This record gives sequence, structure tokens and C-alpha cells, in this order.
Amino acid sequence: MLAEIQFIPVGTGEETKELIAKTVDLIEKSELDYQLTSMGTIVEGEWDEIMALVRKCHEKLFEDAGRVVTNIVIDDRKDAKNRLKGNVLDIEYALGRDLKTGGLT
Repeated sequence: MLAEIQFIPVGTGEETKELIAKTVDLIEKSELDYQLTSMGTIVEGEWDEIMALVRKCHEKLFEDAGRVVTNIVIDDRKDAKNRLKGNVLDIEYALGRDLKTGGLT
């Protein structure tokens, strides 16, 4: 399963990098494969692992923010593994060239 997650702390001011860094630290420590993007984070794992991680990140932000909005987009496909990198590799193959993927592939 792939999940794109985005955490938005509300009422903490315009600069949120310190708060978001706390969620990225939790994601890194989870040992799940992930790709940080400028708009959120894509994580690959099993349903229970991902949902537990989302909850942990949401609760961590809630310690410092009076309101947290969490967006989750899930792409679940039976018998599919390594899609985080594999999907990008498939597109690179189709185009016949490497793409700017921020080191994902």
C-alpha cells in the first residue's frame, strides 16, 4: 500500500518546518520506505503500520498545535510491493530516460 500523507498544523504561524520535521523524524524512525516531497510524504507499508504511523504523527503535532489537519490518499493494490520506487522506474522506462526524482531511483 502507498499512502500520501500531509499534516497541516493550524494556528502555529506561517513557518511550520520545525513542527513538520517532528513528523518526518517519526516517519524516518518507522523504518517504512518513504519519499519526502515539498507537499507531503509518500509512505509504503501495510495498512496497520501506516495508520499507526499517521496517528503517531498527528498526535505529535497536536502537542504543539491547537488544531491539526491530516490528509491521507491511499493507493492499495493486491500483491504489489516496492511501488514507491517501482512506479517511478516504470515511467522512466516508458520515457527512456532518468527523471528528476530527488534521489528516489
